[in-house]
Amino acid sequence: MAKTKKLNPTEQLVEVITKGLQDLKAENIISIDLKEIDNAVCEYFIVATGTSNTHVSALAGSVEREVRDTLQDRPWHKEGFGNSEWILLDYANVVVHIFQEEARGFYNLEGLWADAKISEIKEA
Repeated sequence: MAKTKKLNPTEQLVEVITKGLQDLKAENIISIDLKEIDNAVCEYFIVATGTSNTHVSALAGSVEREVRDTLQDRPWHKEGFGNSEWILLDYANVVVHIFQEEARGFYNLEGLWADAKISEIKEA
């Protein structure tokens, strides 16, 4: 019988967020593990790209629905829905950044947090 690893609540949240992004075909999804970084604001950043402002907004909505339905949780803070170039969903221990491609390149979170463990999340 195979053993399955029990996920802590933060890891469960990361999995559910990822599912919400994958359900609507987010591109280039990565996880930035900040647990070992001094003075980090959270444990994980999840970063994804949408193809348009409509897609970015839909991805954020998908994440919110998936987390609400699966974990009965809501973001502590959210912003960026006005122009949907960069939407941020803050779940305290996990912060989700959904960008349009040009904005993602400009802000370069992967480069800013290059000393953290960065993992590419494969398509489902």
